[in-house]
Amino acid sequence: MYYVYVIRSSSTGRHYVGSSGDWEERLRRHNLGMVRSTKAYRPWEVVHIEAFPDRTAARKRELQIKRYKGGEALARLISR
Repeated sequence: MYYVYVIRSSSTGRHYVGSSGDWEERLRRHNLGMVRSTKAYRPWEVVHIEAFPDRTAARKRELQIKRYKGGEALARLISR
């Protein structure tokens, strides 16, 4: 399984969208500062997650969510 996740910075409220085969390990790496683009905004918490059977489907959904650009569509997604 592959996962698309949306995480939120507890310190700034900023969101980050990503995909991974092991979302828990990926979240751990975000919170340890091992991901350059999210290091400055720690700590992170998962606010949305979706499962997919393969990497291609997960990546397609990740790109779709990233096109929301943090607008109302993203707000609706994470409020479910």
